[in-house]
Amino acid sequence: MNTNGVTGTLDTLIIGGGQAGLALGYYLQEQHRTFRILDANRRTGDSWRQRWDSLRVFTPAKFDGLPGVPFPGDPLYFPTKDDIAGYLEGYAAKLGLPVARGVRVERLWREADRFIAASNGLRWEAHNVVVATGSTQTPKVPGFAVDLGPGVVQFHSSEYRNPLQLQDGPVLVVGLGNSGAEIAKEVSGTHATFVAGKPTAELPVKHGRAAARFVLPLVRIIGLHVLTLGTPVGRRLLPKMQAHAEPLIRTKTKHLAAAGVRRVPRVTGVQAGLPVLEDGTRLDVANVIWCTGFKDDFSWMDAALLDDGALPRQWRGVALQSPGLFFLGHRFMYAEASDTLPGISRDARYLAGKIPVTGTGEATAPSRPTDASAAT
Repeated sequence: MNTNGVTGTLDTLIIGGGQAGLALGYYLQEQHRTFRILDANRRTGDSWRQRWDSLRVFTPAKFDGLPGVPFPGDPLYFPTKDDIAGYLEGYAAKLGLPVARGVRVERLWREADRFIAASNGLRWEAHNVVVATGSTQTPKVPGFAVDLGPGVVQFHSSEYRNPLQLQDGPVLVVGLGNSGAEIAKEVSGTHATFVAGKPTAELPVKHGRAAARFVLPLVRIIGLHVLTLGTPVGRRLLPKMQAHAEPLIRTKTKHLAAAGVRRVPRVTGVQAGLPVLEDGTRLDVANVIWCTGFKDDFSWMDAALLDDGALPRQWRGVALQSPGLFFLGHRFMYAEASDTLPGISRDARYLAGKIPVTGTGEATAPSRPTDASAAT
């Protein structure tokens, strides 16, 4: 028996109550499965509410809905982060999904034919577990960041909300992916701003309603159906794409230049408490924002379930060597778009058909290409 008020062993436990966990919950509910979703946040959608104030998604509303409940309003509107958060909260409530909030799983392991998840003295038992914690788990910051002087205000992009957090003086934004570009452009309105990094590519058209109507549907098709581990071109390109940041979508380098943002070489260290650039320049700035991405953190999972601490070999979220263990919501897990709202919904539908109903741990054998390199 579980000690959280649930009698017996669940069919499926979903760890993560964001869009990935909710989408999968929809399909499991359709199958009349016994499942529970554990959300570390106190409120559904908080992972979006906690992002910077001016954030808008790159996909129009017509692509942002989860299964069964279309995103409301103008289909060509680009929702704010609070719009997304409110939608997710309403989605869970409308469908009556069994979400336990404020539950951060501290440990996950297997005992005989079932998995055990523990949190704050409670435990949940399930025949199947889906790790749907997403790909933005732990902020990634270079080790030399600790050497910045005490007079320099520094934080990761996950902690950035608006320019009011900054002190007077220049700002260095480290990283020129989409987050870095958008944050650099915003803070340039109140501070002299430098950005360190080099974009890998840029969307070749202006982002906006016209792109939402004519261009982004094509981008969606490519990200969902062409750049996948199920196609020869996807298997060739996805491993290369993983080593690079996403193309700049809305804020391009020309927009940064027009806003007065100065591009500088990459940051290689710290000297006398200030960041040092690749060309040896020591940059005298008062603020540093690390837009350096995230890394997976599976330290709470038993080592036997992982591959040297990393995501184990899987095919479309089905762990190949751990029956009953599944993953959802990671970029490149199957397609380039696997961590986006459209990609998550497609992957959730597939995964729901592969999770065994019997609770024996004998998962349906995943269909996969014969090329062994396709399993990551």
